[in-house]
Amino acid sequence: MRYYIANATEYLVITGAGIPDLRICKKAFVMPWQKVSKISVSPFDFSLNLQAMTTEKLQFSLPAVFTIGPDNKEENLKKYALLLSSGPEDIQTGDRSHVHDIVRGIIEGETRVIVSTMTMEEIFKDRSIFKARVIENVQKELDQFGLRIYNANVKELQDTPGSEYFAFLSRKAHEGALNQAKIDVAEARMRGEIGEAEKKGRTKQEISKIDAETAVLETKRKAEKAKADSELINRQTELDRDINLAKITAKRQTEMRDAELQKQVETKRAETELERLRATDVIKSKIAREQAQEKADAAFYTEQKAADANLYKMKMESDASYYRQMKEADAALYRRQREAEGMKELAQAYAEMVKALGGADAFLRLRMIETGLYEKLAKANATAIQGLQPKITTWTTGSEAGVADSGAPIRNIMQSLPPLLSTIHEQTGITPPSWLAQMPPQQSDVPAAKAAPINGK
Repeated sequence: MRYYIANATEYLVITGAGIPDLRICKKAFVMPWQKVSKISVSPFDFSLNLQAMTTEKLQFSLPAVFTIGPDNKEENLKKYALLLSSGPEDIQTGDRSHVHDIVRGIIEGETRVIVSTMTMEEIFKDRSIFKARVIENVQKELDQFGLRIYNANVKELQDTPGSEYFAFLSRKAHEGALNQAKIDVAEARMRGEIGEAEKKGRTKQEISKIDAETAVLETKRKAEKAKADSELINRQTELDRDINLAKITAKRQTEMRDAELQKQVETKRAETELERLRATDVIKSKIAREQAQEKADAAFYTEQKAADANLYKMKMESDASYYRQMKEADAALYRRQREAEGMKELAQAYAEMVKALGGADAFLRLRMIETGLYEKLAKANATAIQGLQPKITTWTTGSEAGVADSGAPIRNIMQSLPPLLSTIHEQTGITPPSWLAQMPPQQSDVPAAKAAPINGK
């Protein structure tokens, strides 16, 4: 008889006489007719790269690591001991290679069964559900061997050689998240702009203020453009002035050079003449030469002074023109600024008057009264007909009262025709044809037409 004690990660398995099946314990006395062995209960890892196919016939690689070990319950430890003893080696060797093969086969088989019932999108999106189903199904199979899954880590799904499904799916998810972020930003910006627009559009006064400010900004922009144009014109004027001054200076220098050359020519000519006449009249030649020299110097001095005076005059005129243009540009800019400020104040005043009067129609009628537009219209109408002297003619063609006359209609027509023709002739100057009727004299038996003056004239 011998006493055995197992280590912390081990259990004793005792078989033999007096034991119906086997006995699991940490320490025990073992009789000579009994057999004892030790089994390790340390968990072991299974690293595998499973090739599976979905219900869509899409292949992928599933890297996974399972941590599996015996359960500490006595019943499960007996099952595990039986599994170890069923291997090709004796339980005493501690060889668990056949256990690894069994566990690996269970994991691969159950995982392929689950994958074959799911789509790739379900596996990719519902990773936690997929992992739970794999663990559940594998655990059911491991229960018969007394094994327990301590941990399962299903890594990122990978494409098999020649396939780029997950690569494209990952890029699609990334682009989708990026686009959704852009949409969220745009929607937030849109809500902010809508809220701001609603706040600005609550009252007509605010709308009028926005319109007035827009008009002022537009006027300011035009003023700035006018200022820039003015500065450009001034700069161009300066350049033109400098170019003209340079041209005049060059011209004057050329003239001075010509005068100098001419002077030298005249001097040489005088010297030659002096030499020619020296033999006969030295003194007369010298006097002539000196006079010629003095005349040349005087002419050169006169031309030089005239050129300097002309150059100074042109410079003064150019400076005066430049100064005048600058003043005009500044005055125009100030006038535009004042007009813009006046327009802004007038727009604000009109907006307040429209609001106070209750509408644009009342404001328009008030402005027509203030500006005397009604009086101007009446005066214009009176002026349009002033000087016209239309004649209104009336006549009587009826019979005397109380006397019946059957020929009255025809007589009335004949009696009314001459006065009608006379009235047309007087007012328009048109004479009826000779065959129609003779114009009646001014005094006739027919009652004379009575002209009524218009406007008392």
